[in-house]
Amino acid sequence: MEAVNMRQSIEMDREILEAQNKVSEKTQIYVPYNILPLDPDSANQTIMRFPEIQAAVFALCNARGLPWPEGHKKKRAGDILDWLQAVFGFQKDNVANQREHLILLLANAHLRQFPKPDQQPKLDDQALTEVMKKLFKNYKKWCKFLGRNSSLWLPTIQQEVQQWKLLYVALYLLIWGEAANLRFMPECICYIYHHMAFEMYELLAGNVSSTNGLSVKPAYIGKEVFLNEVVAQFYGVIAKEARRNKQGKSKHSQWRNYDDLNEFFWSTDCFRLGWPLRKDNDFFQVPVGQWEKKENSKPPRDQWAGKVNFVEIRSFWHIFRSFDRMWSFFILCLQAMVIVAWNGSGDLTAMFASDSLKKVLSIFITASILNLGQAALDVTLNWKARKSMPRFVMLRYILKVVSAAAWVIILPVTYLYSLDNTHGLVGTIRGWFGHGSSSLPLFSLAVAIYLSPNILAVFLFLLPSIRRFLERLDYGIVMLIMWWSQPRLYVGRGMHESTFSLFKYTLFWVLLIVTKLAFSYYIEIKPLVVPTKAIMSVHVTNFKWHEFFPRAKNNVGVVIALWAPIILIYFMDAQIWYAIFSTLFGGIYGASRRLGEIRTLEMLRSRFQSFPAAFNARLIPKEKNESKNHGLNATLSRNFTEIPCDREKEAARFSQLWNTIITSFREEDLINDREMNLLLVPYWADRELEDIQWPPFLLASKIPIALDMAKGSNGKDRELRKRIEADNYMCCAVRECYAQFRSIIRFLVQGEREKALIEKIFHEFDNHIEVGDLLTEFNMSALPMLYEQFVRLIKYLLTNKAEDKDQVVILFLDMHEVVTRDIMDDNLSSLESIRASSRSEGMVLCARDHQQLFASPGAIRFPVDPQSDAWIEKIKRLDLLLTTKESAMDVPSNLEARRRISFFSNSLFMEMPSAPKVRNMLSFSVLTPYYTEEVLFSLKDLETPNEDGVSILFYLQKIFPDEWNNFLERVKCRTVDGLMESDDLEEQLRLWASYRGQTLTKTVRGMMYFRKALELQAFLDIANDEDLMGGYKAVESKAKDPSGSHRLLSEQCQALADMKFTYVVSCQQYGIHKRSGDGRAQDILRLMTSYPSLRVAYIDEVEETTEESDLNDNDISDQIDLADEERSKKINPGKGSRSKKIVYYSTLVKAVPKSIDSSEPVQNLDQIVYRIKLPGPAILGEGKPENQNHAIIFTRGEGLQTIDMNQDNYLEESLKMRNLLQEFLEKHDGVRNPTILGLREHIFTGSVSSLAWFMSNQETSFVTIGQRFLANPLKVRFHYGHPDVFDRLFHLTRGGISKASKVINLSEDIFAGFNSTLREGNVTHHEYIQVGKGRDVGLNQISMFEAKIANGNGEQTLSRDIYRLGHHFDFFRMLSCYFTTIGFYFTTLITVLTVYAFLYGHLYLVLSGLEEGLSTQPAIRDNKPLQVALASQSFVQVGFLTALPMLMEIGLERGFRTALSDFVLMQLQLAPVFFTFSLGTKSHYYGRTLLHGGAKYRPTGRGFVVFHAKFAENYRLYSRSHFVKGFELMILLLVYQMFGQSYSGAVAYILITTSMWFMVGTWLFAPFLFNPSGFEWQKIVDDWTDWNKWISNRGGIGVTSEKSWESWWEEEQEHLRHSGKRGIVAEIFLSLRFFIYQYGLVYHLHILRKTKSILVYVISWLVIFLILFVMKTVSVGRRKFSANFQLVFRLIKGMIFLTIVSILVTLIALPHMTLWDIIVCILAFMPTGWGILLIAQACKPLVKRAGFWASVRTLARGYEIMMGLLLFTPVAFLSWFPFVSEFQTRMLFNQAFSRGLQISRVLGGHRKDPSCNKE
Repeated sequence: MEAVNMRQSIEMDREILEAQNKVSEKTQIYVPYNILPLDPDSANQTIMRFPEIQAAVFALCNARGLPWPEGHKKKRAGDILDWLQAVFGFQKDNVANQREHLILLLANAHLRQFPKPDQQPKLDDQALTEVMKKLFKNYKKWCKFLGRNSSLWLPTIQQEVQQWKLLYVALYLLIWGEAANLRFMPECICYIYHHMAFEMYELLAGNVSSTNGLSVKPAYIGKEVFLNEVVAQFYGVIAKEARRNKQGKSKHSQWRNYDDLNEFFWSTDCFRLGWPLRKDNDFFQVPVGQWEKKENSKPPRDQWAGKVNFVEIRSFWHIFRSFDRMWSFFILCLQAMVIVAWNGSGDLTAMFASDSLKKVLSIFITASILNLGQAALDVTLNWKARKSMPRFVMLRYILKVVSAAAWVIILPVTYLYSLDNTHGLVGTIRGWFGHGSSSLPLFSLAVAIYLSPNILAVFLFLLPSIRRFLERLDYGIVMLIMWWSQPRLYVGRGMHESTFSLFKYTLFWVLLIVTKLAFSYYIEIKPLVVPTKAIMSVHVTNFKWHEFFPRAKNNVGVVIALWAPIILIYFMDAQIWYAIFSTLFGGIYGASRRLGEIRTLEMLRSRFQSFPAAFNARLIPKEKNESKNHGLNATLSRNFTEIPCDREKEAARFSQLWNTIITSFREEDLINDREMNLLLVPYWADRELEDIQWPPFLLASKIPIALDMAKGSNGKDRELRKRIEADNYMCCAVRECYAQFRSIIRFLVQGEREKALIEKIFHEFDNHIEVGDLLTEFNMSALPMLYEQFVRLIKYLLTNKAEDKDQVVILFLDMHEVVTRDIMDDNLSSLESIRASSRSEGMVLCARDHQQLFASPGAIRFPVDPQSDAWIEKIKRLDLLLTTKESAMDVPSNLEARRRISFFSNSLFMEMPSAPKVRNMLSFSVLTPYYTEEVLFSLKDLETPNEDGVSILFYLQKIFPDEWNNFLERVKCRTVDGLMESDDLEEQLRLWASYRGQTLTKTVRGMMYFRKALELQAFLDIANDEDLMGGYKAVESKAKDPSGSHRLLSEQCQALADMKFTYVVSCQQYGIHKRSGDGRAQDILRLMTSYPSLRVAYIDEVEETTEESDLNDNDISDQIDLADEERSKKINPGKGSRSKKIVYYSTLVKAVPKSIDSSEPVQNLDQIVYRIKLPGPAILGEGKPENQNHAIIFTRGEGLQTIDMNQDNYLEESLKMRNLLQEFLEKHDGVRNPTILGLREHIFTGSVSSLAWFMSNQETSFVTIGQRFLANPLKVRFHYGHPDVFDRLFHLTRGGISKASKVINLSEDIFAGFNSTLREGNVTHHEYIQVGKGRDVGLNQISMFEAKIANGNGEQTLSRDIYRLGHHFDFFRMLSCYFTTIGFYFTTLITVLTVYAFLYGHLYLVLSGLEEGLSTQPAIRDNKPLQVALASQSFVQVGFLTALPMLMEIGLERGFRTALSDFVLMQLQLAPVFFTFSLGTKSHYYGRTLLHGGAKYRPTGRGFVVFHAKFAENYRLYSRSHFVKGFELMILLLVYQMFGQSYSGAVAYILITTSMWFMVGTWLFAPFLFNPSGFEWQKIVDDWTDWNKWISNRGGIGVTSEKSWESWWEEEQEHLRHSGKRGIVAEIFLSLRFFIYQYGLVYHLHILRKTKSILVYVISWLVIFLILFVMKTVSVGRRKFSANFQLVFRLIKGMIFLTIVSILVTLIALPHMTLWDIIVCILAFMPTGWGILLIAQACKPLVKRAGFWASVRTLARGYEIMMGLLLFTPVAFLSWFPFVSEFQTRMLFNQAFSRGLQISRVLGGHRKDPSCNKE
C-alpha cells in the first residue's frame, strides 16, 4: 500500500509539474501585446487575418538554414529576430517591440503595392526593398563617405535573398531600439551596425576564422551582452561628458556634446575603436576628477580627445563668422555708397567716372581684409579643437589665412600702383614695377584672380544641379575644389534647390536688396555727407569740460556720434524691408492658395451647393477611372459642381462625414441640440427623394416664406415658380417637403379605400404640377390651413402615443376636407374625376361612409411600431423644416464653431493631394512628451478660489458662457449642484473644464480624433452599398452583436486604424507618480481606459539587488549615475556582498483590456507591454528631447507627428491627415521628397486677455504667413516645434526628431529642422490642415517664454548648425536663413543699441560743448537722416515687424476691414507698449546669452486664470532686463534735455526723443500696467508690505530668492561666475560707460564757475571715495559696536550725519551751491556708483578676498531700494484714483468682456455664490 501510495503521489507530482510547465509556456506565449497579438491562438483576430500581416509574419518566421548558437534552446516557433537575439544578445522585450515594428512596416509597405485580393500571403519583394532603401540610405552614404564597402552582402541563391534582407533590416532596428541615448548619434549607430552586420554575414556565409580554424563567432556573446558591452561603453562616454557639463554651467569648449561624439564617426579614425571595442582608445578616455570641482578649470588635455570639427565659443563674432558673406556684402556696399556720395555730386552715374571708379574699386581691398578676418576667426574659434582636428582641415585653415594675408598685401600694393600720384609711398611702389602709363590693368588683373573662386561659385550657383552632382563625386580634382570652398563634412552636401526655386528666392532678394540700398543711399547716407564735410571743416575751441585733445582736427568724435546710429540702422533695416516684402509676397502667395475664400457663414451658405462635391473630391479616394487635376490652373480655377442626385453613394459618404463633424461639435459643447439638428443631414438616405437633402440650417424658414408667396400668387404659376426657383434652397425645401408629405401620407394610410383616394389626389396634383397650371386650377389660399394640420400630424408622430390615434384620424379627415373642399373647390372637374373613379371601383361614398373614412380599423397606421432610426430622423427633420420660422443665419452661434467650420470648408477648395484609401495610406504615429503638467482638473482645483476669490469653474463659466449652457443641456442638468449628485456627472464636469484648459486630457482627446476619423474613413472605403446607405452609425450600434456582419465590419475598421495610427504619450514620471500615489497617475490611467489604443511610455526606476561579483567595469550605473548617485546604497560591503543600485527601463504600458464578460466589475488597471533596460539615466541633456528619445522606439509607421501637451486637434482636420501624408510621396521642388511637413496652428488662448490676444495674433501670423513664406519661395523653413509631421524613417536613421545637448540645444526643436536640411532633407508647409495650440496669457509667463526663445537663439548663434547652414547655403538662401533665425534677434539688439549709440553720442556732444559750438550746422540743428534712422528704429520698437504680417494675415483670412478694426483696437489696448516691452526682453536675454551664457529652460505654466503678480515678483523678474536699462535711458534723456535744450528747438527734441521716452516709460511701468489689479489700493498696500519684507531679509543657505533679496542678488550674478575671462572683460568694459556721466557733469556745476581743470574730476573721485568710506565705516561700526556699544554707535552715526549737513550748508552758503548743482551731482555720482557696483560684481573673487564684498552688497541694496521706490511711487499714486483701476481692467480684458466675462467681479475678489449657477 505504501508503494502504491508512493506511486500515486509520484504520478500526482508529475501532473503538477507538467501543468506548471504548460502554464509557464503559455505565460511566455500569451504576453500582453501592443497592436499585434502574435501568439498562436490569436491568429483568428481581425488584424491578424489581413493578408499583408500574415505575409510579413510568414516571412519573419523563415528561419531555415540559420546557424543557431551552440547550446541554445530553440523555441518551437522561433523566427529570425529570435535568432538575432540568440546570436547578438539583445533584450527580449526589445526583440518583441521591434518584431511588431518590423511587421507593421512591411505590411504597410506591402499594402501600398496594390496586391490582388486573392493573393497568397507572401511578402512582396518591392515592399521589402522600399523599407531597406529608406532605412539604409544614411548607412550607405556613410560607408561611401569613409571609403568603406557596406556590410550589406546578399547571397547568390535567390531563395535566400529575402531572408538575408529581413535579417539586415531586423538587425538595424534591434540595434536602434536598444541604443538608448546613442540614437542622437546616427553615425555611431552606423559604426556599430557596420561591424555587427559583417559578423552576421560571416555567420550566414559560414566563414571560418583564420586564427583558429573554427566557425566565426560574434565579438560579444551572452545574455543582454549588446546593452552591457556595446551600448554601455558609448553611453558611459556620453554620461561622463554630461557630468562635465555641470548642468550647463561649464563652457561648451570643456565638454563634448552629442554632436562632437557623433562627428568622431565622420572620420576614418573611428575605425581605430576596433571591434570588439578598444576601451583604451582616446574616444573613451573622459577624465572625471578633482579638476571639475574648481570653477572654470580646464581639463587635462593629454587625457581628453577634445572637441571635433567645431568649438562653441561665446562670442558675438559668431554672427560675422557664420554669415560673413552677408556682412562683407553690406560693408562693401556701404563703403561704395559713401565713396560715391563723398566724391562729386553724389549721382550714381558718377561712379563710373575714372577717378570715382578707382576709389570705388578699393572695396576689394576691404573685401580681402574681411576675408582675412574670417580666416583668422576660423582659426581662433576652432583653436581648442586643434588636437582632434584632421590634418587636411588644419591645413585648409592655415592655407586660408596665408592666402588671405597674401591678398591683403597684393591688392593694396597693386591698387597704390594704379594711382596717378608719383610721390611718397605710391611713387616708391610705382618705381618697383616701372612707370607704365596703363597702371589700372595690373590691379584689375589682381582683382580678377582674386575673384576667380567667386566667379566659379556664381557659375555653380546658377546651375544648382551641377553643384549638387559635383559635391557627391569622389574625384580628386573635384574634391580639391570643393575642399577649398568648404571643409569636407559628412553633412551639408547636396542641399541646393531646383532652378525654379532658386529663381524665385533670388528674385525676391534682388528686389529687396535694391530697394534697401536705394533707400539707404538716398535717404540716409547721401544727405548726411555734405553736413559731415561742413562739420569736419569747423574748428571748435570752446569746450565745456577738460578736453584732452583740443587741437584735434576734423571733429572725429562728432562725426562718429552722428554716423553711429545711421550705420547701425543701415545694418538693421534689411529686417524691416524683409518684413515688408515677405508680407506682400506672402499675402499674394496665400491668396493664390485660396486662403480666406470662405471667411463667414454667409460665404459658406453661398457655396454650400458645391461643398459636397468638394468634400468627396478631397476626402474620398478617387476611383481608378476618375481623372485628377493638377497644376496652377487647377489651383486657381477649381470648381466643384453639385453632386448629381443619382450618385447616392457620394451623397451617403458626404452625409456620414458631415454628420460626424457636427456631432463632434455637439460633444465638445460648441453647439446646442437645436443647432445640431439644424446642421445635420440625414444619416439614412431617402431613396424616394430626387433632390439632395441639405442641412436644415440652409432651408430654415423657407417653407413659411414659400407658403406666403403661394398664398399671394393670385394664380400666376410661372411667376411663383420663378420666385421659388430663384432661391435654390427654397426650391429644394419645397420639393423635399412635398415629397416627404406624400411619402408619410402613403406610409400612414393603409386602408384600400383610403389608399385609392389618396393616390388619385396625389396623381391629380402631380399632373397639374407637371403641366404648370397648379395655381390656376386650385385654390391656394387654403394651403396654410393644410400646413397647420400637417404640422400637428408631425407633432403626433414625434410623440407616437397610442392614445392620440383618434386625434390623428380627425386630422386626416380635416386634411381631406381641406384638400377636396377648399383647395380643389375651384376645380370641379378634378374632384368629379376622383369621385367617378371611386364609383367605378364600387366605392360610392355616402355621408355615412364619409364619416367612417380613415376611421375603420387598420385604415391608419398609428402609432408607428416599430420606429426605425431612419423614420425618427425623417420626422424630426420635417418638423424642423416646417416649424423653423426664424432665420438660421446665426447657426452656429459659437465663434469657435464658426471659425472651425469656415476654415474646414475653405480648406476643401484648396490644393491638396488626393486621399488614398485607408489601407493604402502611409501609417503614422503621434508622440506627446509630458512631464508634470496638469492632466485633469480635480473638483478641488475647480472649486477652490484663488487669492481674488475666483474659482477656475466660475472663471470658465464667464469665459465660455454659451459652451457652459450647452454642456448643461447635454448632461440634462440645470445647476452645478445637480452635477455633484452623480459620479458620472462630476466626471463630465471635470472633463468639460479640462477641455478648456491646457491639459493633457484635452490633447489626448484631440489626437484620438485621428483614430476616430480613420475608422470612419475605413468604413466608407470597405462598406458595401447596403451598409453604406445604412450609415456608420448603424454599424456602430449593431457592432455588439457577436454573430452579425456589422461586428466584422466594425472590427475590420478598427484593425485598419490600428495598422495606420499609434499614439504614444511619453509620461516621463508616470512610474514615480504611480508609486507615490500622485493623482496624475490615476488620471493618466483613466485616459488609457477611455482610449484603449492610447499607449503611455515612461522611464521606470527600479532598485535592484545584485551580487557584488556580478558588477564589472562595464556597469555604468555605478560609475556615472548622475541623478541617483547619492541614492545608490551598498549593503554588507566586502567580497560576495550584495549591492543595491538603481536600474532604468523604458517602459510601455496600456490599459488592461475590458473583459468580454460584462458581469465582471470594471477595473482600471494598466499592464506593461514592453520593458527595455537602459544603460543608465535617460535624461543626460535637455529634458524634453531626451523624453521624446526614450519613447520613440514605441512609435510605428512612416510618419511621426510631434505634439506638445498644450495642443489640441479637431475631428474635421483629422479627416485630412491621409491627404497630408501623401505629401511625403511628392517632390515639391523637383529635387527631393519632403522630410518634414509643416502645419499651421490656431492659438486658442487669445480670448483670455488683451495680452493673450496680442500673443495669439503674433503667433498666428508666424505659423501662417511667416512659415508659408519660409517654406516657399525662401526654402528655409525649419522645425519650430509642434505639430510638424516627420518622415519617421528618415529621421530615425539621422539622429531623431530633436537634439538634446545641454544648453546649446535649448531650442531643441529647430535643430531638428537644421539637421534635416543639412542632411538633404526638405521642409514644407501646408495650410489646408490645422491644429490648436495654447499660449501663455500673462505678461510674466509671456516674458519667460520669450526669454527662453531669446536664450535659445543666443545658443543657436554659437552652434555648428547655423555656421554650416550659413556657409553651405548659396548667398540668397543664406540671407533667408539669417533674417528668419538669429537675425531677427540680433536686429532687436541693434535696435536697442541704436538708442544707446544716439544718446551716448549726444551725451558726448552736449557735455563737451561740441553740440553748442556746432549748433549752426545743419547736421546738428536739423538732421533729417538721423530722424529717418530713428524712425526706422521706432518701427521695430513698437512691433512693426510683427504687426505688418499680422495685418496681412488677418486681412487675408478674415477681411481687411476686420484687420483694420483689430489693429485700431490693439492700439487702444496698448499693443505698442507690449511690443516695446517684449523688445527689451529679447534683446537682454539674447545679448546676455552670447556674452555670459546662462541659458536655461524656463517653465511658464499652462494656467489660464489671470492673477495679480506682487511688486517684488515683478521686480525680481524685470530688474536687470528692463528697469535698470530704463533708468539708464531716463538719465540720458534728462541730461540731454537739461544741457542740450537751450540751443536746440523743442520740436526737434520732441521728434527725436519721443520714441525713446516711450521706451523708458514702457520698460519701467509696463509690468504694472499689464498686471491685473495693478492699481487696486489694497493690493498696493499688500505689495508694499511684501516688498519691504523681501528687501530686508538676509540670505543664506536654503533661503530662496523669493524670500530674500540677498539670495536673489547672488543668484542674479550666477552667470558671471561661469562667464570666463572674455565675458568678465566685456562686462567691465561695458560698465565703464557709467563713468562718462561724472566726467562730463562735474564741469557743469555752477559752484565751479566754469573751471576746466582736470583736478575737478580728481576731486569728484575723492568725494566718491569719501562717501564709500563713510558707508564702510557705518558698516564696520554696525558689526562691531551695535551689539555691545549701541550708544557709541548711535553717536558716531549722528556725528557723521551732522558733518554731512554742515558740509552741505557751507557749500550752499559760501560758494553759492544751488539746487541745480545738487541735481547735477546726483546725476553724476549715481551712475558712477552703479558702474563701480557692476565692476565689483564682475570681479567678485578679488573683492571678496579684499574684504569689501559686504560693502558692495550694502551699496547694491541701497540702489535696489531707490529703484524700487521710484517705481512704486507712481503706481501707488495712481492707485488712489478708482478710474485708473477701471481703465486698466477694461484695457486688459476687453476681449473677455465681449464674451460675457464679468471681470469687475473677478478682480473684485467676490466669491462664487449659488445664485450665479442657477442663472
